[in-house]
Amino acid sequence: MGKWTVILVLLNIALMCEAEANAGGGFCNVDSRKLTYCLPAVSGESPPPPTKQCCFVVRHANLPCLCSYKSVLSALGINPKYAFALPGKCGLKTPPQCHAY
Repeated sequence: MGKWTVILVLLNIALMCEAEANAGGGFCNVDSRKLTYCLPAVSGESPPPPTKQCCFVVRHANLPCLCSYKSVLSALGINPKYAFALPGKCGLKTPPQCHAY
């Protein structure tokens, strides 16, 4: 993906998050600010296990919706391998859309 394509995709995601948050629905059924609870568990070389707050977010999220954004995770500093392991680490079944890595 080119630099401008990544920027446009990120801008679209930000706008969708803002629109959904303003509508009261959040992003994929989660307040987008709460997704930051999971950032330590999905970034870096050896991330720590997800926290209780992160797993709470994962349990309430629309996981297939979140997994549909897998193509932009790396551009956001998120390791897709770790991101798609979160449901299992939080005691959930990983949706088929998240098994690409």
